[in-house]
Amino acid sequence: MAPDPWFSTYDSTCQIAQEIAEKIQQRNQYERNGESTTKLTVTIRVLLQNLKEKIALLKDLLLRAVSTHQITQLEGDRRQNLLDDLVTRERLLLASFKKEGAEPDLIRSSLMTGGAKRGAPNPWLFEEPEETRGLGFDEIRQQQQKIIQEQDAGLDALSSIISRQKQMGQEIGNELEEQNEIIDDLANLVENTDERLRTETRRVTLVDRKSTSCGMIMVILLLLVAIVVVGVWPTG
Repeated sequence: MAPDPWFSTYDSTCQIAQEIAEKIQQRNQYERNGESTTKLTVTIRVLLQNLKEKIALLKDLLLRAVSTHQITQLEGDRRQNLLDDLVTRERLLLASFKKEGAEPDLIRSSLMTGGAKRGAPNPWLFEEPEETRGLGFDEIRQQQQKIIQEQDAGLDALSSIISRQKQMGQEIGNELEEQNEIIDDLANLVENTDERLRTETRRVTLVDRKSTSCGMIMVILLLLVAIVVVGVWPTG
């Protein structure tokens, strides 16, 4: 299988940067010796333009690889660090070419040591993870694709779980609606029963009152009868 195009382009870009540093150093030496630097200056300009185009290509390739999930986020961050270091190299080389900023010798020293400055960590010196140590570009890419497939499978499983939970929620909602309807029916039944109970209570009270009144009337009638009987019953 073909090697990773990003790393192939990256290696060639680093070679161009190194060549530019050497050409600038050579031009400065020519100037100190009073020799002509026209040819070297033109060559450096061409190389700087080529370096700029290579860096732009690396940015585009990295963006495509990250957006299409060809590499993991961790690998994308690692490549971005390498790319940032190249951008710093380009800026230092351009300053050295224009004789601006730091001294040329100091810039060349920085370029030769990987662009480390101001105590910032050098991404070139990061220790490679054990998972990818000793692997080629194709093997690393296959490993990354496997990781992406596992992540996709995990996302599919998570989506399935969320769908089941949504379905369970809908079923629980339907059951709650049915329970609410049953509760409403029971409430209506209790209300009707309570009304019937109050009606029967009123009827019993009315009957009780009528029964009491009838009892009193019977007592009065009996007393009257007794009085009449005593009044007409002959004495002695």
